[in-house]
Amino acid sequence: MSTDDREVEVKFLVDDLGALRTRLAEVGAQLSGPRVAERNVRYDTADEALLHRSQLLRLRQDTRARLTFKGLAAEDAASEAKIREEIELEIGDFDRMGKILERLGFHPVQTYEKFRETFQWRGVEILLDEMPFGNFVELEGAEAGLKPTAAALGLDWSKRLLTNYLELMELCRQTYGLPFADLTFANFARRPVDLAELLPLCVLSAG
Repeated sequence: MSTDDREVEVKFLVDDLGALRTRLAEVGAQLSGPRVAERNVRYDTADEALLHRSQLLRLRQDTRARLTFKGLAAEDAASEAKIREEIELEIGDFDRMGKILERLGFHPVQTYEKFRETFQWRGVEILLDEMPFGNFVELEGAEAGLKPTAAALGLDWSKRLLTNYLELMELCRQTYGLPFADLTFANFARRPVDLAELLPLCVLSAG
């Protein structure tokens, strides 16, 4: 969920998505998007000019196809959440959009996959993400609503992560010497890792 072309979010590495689903039901969160497989392809120039500017150009395919640009936001420096500029639009054809990007000088440089389930609660979007290297919950919405939502779900605010999955992938690659850059289930089936060794794991507190 973005507001005025801004994405405001925090994420948590969690030990048990099942327990989190139970907590969501208890607080009255509404399922707004059933579990769906998602494929993302990051595009960049040959010299990764976008990456060097902390920008992201992405094609996403789940039940629909979308093109997304993300960039830095000035508000991020003073925030307890992660704030990024996000401009996104739905497109009709994933593969043909990829061809257009390549004609413009961008090339597919990294693929990442997830299963995602989406809930809504008091104006906050709650995303349950099953990643190849662990399970996460993302909270997205107006910054004022994120900390109360985390508290209602039993998530420890001090263990929030202000990073993205590709940065976590790079951490894994460097720490474990992974011979691949794509964050796919097939890759991690061959080389499983435990992100809880590197990141704070959020075990749900008692309600």
